[in-house]
Amino acid sequence: MHSSDERTGSLFSYVNLEARVRGDHPLRPIRGIANAALSELSKVFDELYTDFGRPSIAPEKLLRAMLLQAFYGIRSERQLMERLEFDLLFRWFVGVGIDDPVWDHSVFSKNRDRLLAAEIAAKFLSAVLAQPKVKRLLSSDHFSVDGTLIEAWASIKSFRKKDGSDNDSQGPGRNAERNFHKEKRSNETHHSTTDPQARLYKKGDGQPAKLCYMGHALIENRHGLAVCGTVSQATGTAERETALDLIDARGRRRRRITLGADKAYDVTQFVHDLRDRLVTPHIAIDGHVRKTGIPRKTAVDGRTTRHIGYEISQRCRKRIEEVFGWIKSSAGLAKVKLRCRDRVDAAFTLALAAYNLVRLPKLLTAPA
Repeated sequence: MHSSDERTGSLFSYVNLEARVRGDHPLRPIRGIANAALSELSKVFDELYTDFGRPSIAPEKLLRAMLLQAFYGIRSERQLMERLEFDLLFRWFVGVGIDDPVWDHSVFSKNRDRLLAAEIAAKFLSAVLAQPKVKRLLSSDHFSVDGTLIEAWASIKSFRKKDGSDNDSQGPGRNAERNFHKEKRSNETHHSTTDPQARLYKKGDGQPAKLCYMGHALIENRHGLAVCGTVSQATGTAERETALDLIDARGRRRRRITLGADKAYDVTQFVHDLRDRLVTPHIAIDGHVRKTGIPRKTAVDGRTTRHIGYEISQRCRKRIEEVFGWIKSSAGLAKVKLRCRDRVDAAFTLALAAYNLVRLPKLLTAPA
């Protein structure tokens, strides 16, 4: 029998959102881990809000919505609110009822910025890793570090002289042409009028210079989970300086640990700084041969390279590229949609937490 195509709206719905999401959906275990971490932050949330005034968006719902934005690569808050309006899966994950109104995108953005200004992203990442079932997966002795460029939300046309003596743009409109060819520009004399904290930087010879930030991550070598991260201005020494800061952020230690890194970290002073911190530098050796035929001097000697652990670290350290690849392709941080280093840092750290949440369900159910 051919059924009717008549569309009639129902006045009442007796099926809750919990029943709409299948039991084996991948977001179910992720939501459980995220909720456990958010419950640990309840006291922190209480300190951010006053006891009077109009109620704001619950911070737990804000963070769950931002996680969905990273999971599904949603590029804007406007699109996120639109998706939350009609997608029952999104409503279930965030904790919005089927009949509850969705927030305006501008209200969501203002509440999000206030939340991330309190370094909630870093605290959320720590709360996820501090759960007993997650903590046993982490290595406490072997780590790897690396940095990656994050393109800023600013056009190269906005890179102007700090004294304001640049020639005006040619043509009408806000996106008019500007001839900057053969003009000598540097971060000392120029800055972006759109995002002054972004710096002009290029990865290597033959690569284009872009306005960008530099994201840094520290992973543990057992399963490649990100344990901490931050964003700095893009400079030639930022990777090594921030690596030391990430190591120091782990706190004082009584026993020696290892740190894997690529050949960009093969600098004598950096190696000495690591050894002073009871860190064994498992750094890749730069075997570049100069025009004279003499190999470049390395700061990593036989005390380190003769051990089998050095070879293991060299294999494990490449897992950090999987982290950067995911947050750029899936979480949408290849070109960040925020301005100001602090906001970019919060988005980067939350993306690291989202990467861990994606991987944790499979790791937790794997046989020991």
